[in-house]
Amino acid sequence: MSIPAGQQEAATLLSRLTGDAAPVETHISAVFVGPDRVFKLKKAVALGFLDFTRLEDRERYCRRELALNAPAAPDLYRAVHPLTRSPDGTLRLGGNGAAEEWAVEMAPLPPGDFLDAVAARGALGPALQDALADAVAAQHASLPPVAGWDANGALRDVITGAAAAAHEAGLPPARSDAWAAMALARLDALAPALAARAEAGFVRRCHGDLHLGNLVLWRGRPVPFDALEFDEALATVDTGYDLAFLLADLDLNVGRPAANRVLNRYVARCDDAGLVVGLPLWLSLRSLIRAHVLQRVGRDGLPWLAAAEAALRPPPPRVVAVGGLPGSGKSFWARRWAPGLGAAPGALVLRSDEIRKRQHGVAPEVRLPAKAYSAAASEAAYAALFAGAEAAARADHCVIADAAFLEPAQRAGIAAAAARAGVPFQGIWLEAPMPLLRERIAARRGDASDADLAVLEQAARLDPGPLDWRRLDVTAAMPNEI
Repeated sequence: MSIPAGQQEAATLLSRLTGDAAPVETHISAVFVGPDRVFKLKKAVALGFLDFTRLEDRERYCRRELALNAPAAPDLYRAVHPLTRSPDGTLRLGGNGAAEEWAVEMAPLPPGDFLDAVAARGALGPALQDALADAVAAQHASLPPVAGWDANGALRDVITGAAAAAHEAGLPPARSDAWAAMALARLDALAPALAARAEAGFVRRCHGDLHLGNLVLWRGRPVPFDALEFDEALATVDTGYDLAFLLADLDLNVGRPAANRVLNRYVARCDDAGLVVGLPLWLSLRSLIRAHVLQRVGRDGLPWLAAAEAALRPPPPRVVAVGGLPGSGKSFWARRWAPGLGAAPGALVLRSDEIRKRQHGVAPEVRLPAKAYSAAASEAAYAALFAGAEAAARADHCVIADAAFLEPAQRAGIAAAAARAGVPFQGIWLEAPMPLLRERIAARRGDASDADLAVLEQAARLDPGPLDWRRLDVTAAMPNEI
């Protein structure tokens, strides 16, 4: 890679200001990293999908980058600077003369704090996965819906463009063509559902390039940065499609359990279980795009092509319900089983505790008062659980319903939801000795469940009625598959 000849003087200035003689380069930018500040220079290039050759456009895209990214990470993005001539004729940062170049100033970031680097060293654990999902959910929630956008037409253009790019990059032509045919057929089948999501406000001006390399630990928490600034159409998408790039990246580079946990935490925070309707297509398209990008730069895109193909051939859905007394491990086992069930990145886990917290407008770990556990509140939580499970199953996605299910009507309700969706149902009842349940409840920290020892004792005195679910003793280890 190289910096265009007409920008060499600007590059020399930014290198001197930062002490960085070897900037980090991509095909569209050069990033000069100093001890206390970073400058990003947009290269004066035209690549088909973008054109940075005009100075006024580079200014516009620098300002757009600042506007898009600063809200998510205050003080990470600092300013846009003109480069002007000083009285002695040398180029300088700032000044009142006519701008000859533009640069974005940022704070320096340790290379190890980018989440792809965090993942590579095996440090992207469950707590950080939850924080990552929270960050994406918060950003999506802050974005206004875009009305009147032809999301299906835009997606069709992206599919055909990605197929053409796959050919140009040298991916197997027959497989690329077969993928395009499957993707377009899936889009045709999903068109009404995706249009309904657009009408409901899920199409927004999103990040547009949400993979692990574009997320970083900033002041102790993950934040998205480097949003796609040069193409409003490519970034005006369903929030589920924006999330899909991150899920695909996690699935292939970290593992399906991580992708599954981020999906379920995101849904728990933003109440969008309906996104699973588009997930196979969105994951497939994101994977195909990554395949041709890698192939183009001499890296192996075939694993990503295989992921793109597999996403469009999901296994049949089912609904699994996991019930039992507090402390029996329902959420633990639901999370353990979910990655291995159904379409990528695994089953949607709908947890009554998280639904209840969302209905009361608080984060999963915030404790609720006793009135939040009235009969009416519990009925509302279970009704939302049944509706979410039915909707996801109708969208051909596996579901694990995680709740106590202490009453026969509750168990009948989740079974009926699966029946209405026309998918198989399996109920699993977890059991363990009371001393072990008490020990587990006493040891809980930072969990969505508010059940304490008094709640356990009260629940244990209830008669659950006839149980026709599969009963599993969770005193010791259980199989990882169900």
